Amino acid sequence: WRRSMSNIRLRSILKLSLLSAVLAFTSNVFADPVKAAFVYIGPTGDHGWTYAHDQGAKYLKAQMGDDVVVTTVESVEENSDSERVITSLARKNDIIFTTSFGYMNPTLKVAKRYPDVNFEHATGYMLADNVSVYSARFYEGRHVIGKIAGRMTKTNVIGYIASFPIPEVIRGINAAYLAAKSVNPDIQIKIIWVYTWYDPGKEADAANALIAQGADIIMQHTDSTAPMTVAEETEGVYAFGQASDMGAWGPTSQLTSIIDYWGPYYLSRVQAVKDGTWASSDTFDGIRQGMVKFAPMSSAMPLEVKQEASKAIIDVMTGAVHPFTGPINKQDGSPWLAEGETPPAYPDLLTMDFYVEGIDSKYPN
Repeated sequence: WRRSMSNIRLRSILKLSLLSAVLAFTSNVFADPVKAAFVYIGPTGDHGWTYAHDQGAKYLKAQMGDDVVVTTVESVEENSDSERVITSLARKNDIIFTTSFGYMNPTLKVAKRYPDVNFEHATGYMLADNVSVYSARFYEGRHVIGKIAGRMTKTNVIGYIASFPIPEVIRGINAAYLAAKSVNPDIQIKIIWVYTWYDPGKEADAANALIAQGADIIMQHTDSTAPMTVAEETEGVYAFGQASDMGAWGPTSQLTSIIDYWGPYYLSRVQAVKDGTWASSDTFDGIRQGMVKFAPMSSAMPLEVKQEASKAIIDVMTGAVHPFTGPINKQDGSPWLAEGETPPAYPDLLTMDFYVEGIDSKYPN
């Protein structure tokens, strides 16, 4: 009996020792900081797209403190360089955010080789077990500024500086045009493709060329403040900032800016890694979720224009209005959306590759 009791006590001690060792190991694992890396298409000082993502990374660090180690690599081209950089980061990080559309295939290739690393690709649409995609409904912001532009123009010409003909950019052009047209049937939109995300010289040249074509409102889907500066230096021309508040470069010309607010998303995804709950997901948030915000409305805008813009924000936020609501035809006149119909996010919005009817610019090849 004593020997039996002794064996029971020994087994209990061994179980307790094993449990303590497991708990200690688990505690050590979750006590380690999460290593998070960000790959940027441009410089963090562009005050546009990359700047906004870097602000999100800074928000993440401010919220998690010593629980996260943040690494950033800027100005990574969308070519073989990106795969090399992502691979290097995958060797020493727990989660990697690749923040440009052109990083999609390199991200997927590296993710396949590093199944224990979590990847997050911005503006993409291809998922894997360890790859999430995320983007914002920037077209909701374009809908709002389109209405402002339609009211504020005196020449009835909007100039649009476009980067690359990817769905995200095409959606923005179409949304802005349709919104402007809804309040000003005489509106025209002139588009110049610069085939770069960040090149202040090319962006300034495009802004000047659009103004020469009669545009007195400048929109951009590029990342430098150069178009805003051109507008500021040209009498009677207004502009909208891209991705962040660019009012410092256009104190009298900026009407508002669409602000990309990534911080809370980055915090939630890195926290999920720390908690062991990260899973592949597809996020496409907008004004309602706070991923799309606006800089203050300019004092140059009449009160009724500000009120109309504020109503547009509320209507989109509440779901009362969808920026793409039929009837809408494609540029060639073929039907796209019937009366009252709205498109699904996939495939219609996330793969959009056409202009809507009324845009007379040639669609880029």
